[in-house]
Amino acid sequence: MELPEIVSREAWVVARKRLLAEEKEFTKRRDELNAKRRRLPMVEVAEEYVFEGPAGEVRLVDLFEGRQQLIVYHFMFQPEWHAGCPNCSGFADDIGSLDALNEKSTTFAAVSRAPYAKIAAFKERKGWTFPWYSSAGSRFNYDYHATLDESVVPLSYNYRTKAEWDALPNNAHVQGHQPFDLHAMSCFLRVGDDVHHTYSTYGRGTDSMGFTTNAIDLTALGRQGL
Repeated sequence: MELPEIVSREAWVVARKRLLAEEKEFTKRRDELNAKRRRLPMVEVAEEYVFEGPAGEVRLVDLFEGRQQLIVYHFMFQPEWHAGCPNCSGFADDIGSLDALNEKSTTFAAVSRAPYAKIAAFKERKGWTFPWYSSAGSRFNYDYHATLDESVVPLSYNYRTKAEWDALPNNAHVQGHQPFDLHAMSCFLRVGDDVHHTYSTYGRGTDSMGFTTNAIDLTALGRQGL
């Protein structure tokens, strides 16, 4: 990998201030996008999804743990696998204390299609403490397009149809043997006992949630294939 040019401190400050102007513009634009995201309409969740966790079967509303908001990470862990996806595991390694999130009446939980026994064993081996549920036997992952299986729902990933993906050159990640999982993030809002879907993002859309990827982006060598 090519290293940065070596210059004087004075020349570096000039270049850094030029980039700072762009960073400030990016921050302003990001704030505007976040505000637009908060103004998105929402959809009531009518399906009675059932999950399995440490206390047995629970509903989607139970995943909130009494809080107002729920962030679900669709963790790639297919039923036939014996371990979770390495990239999703890297994301999970970055998850620290959830106390500050919980104080904002928001719960974080991971959901996978693997049986709960496999999830619990893998979670214990990795030393993770965040809530993690199995959606085995449920349409949850399919309905939120984190599991692609045209025999269950029409293929749609990152808001593109199968025909739209087929027309694109870089589409290998949606061409696997079905059913197969891809990572995603979905957000829900609880009003009483009614649950509403407010947001889902896929692919690079989850980048802003990762400590490692964001930290390494500040460095001279960058992600190096991360």
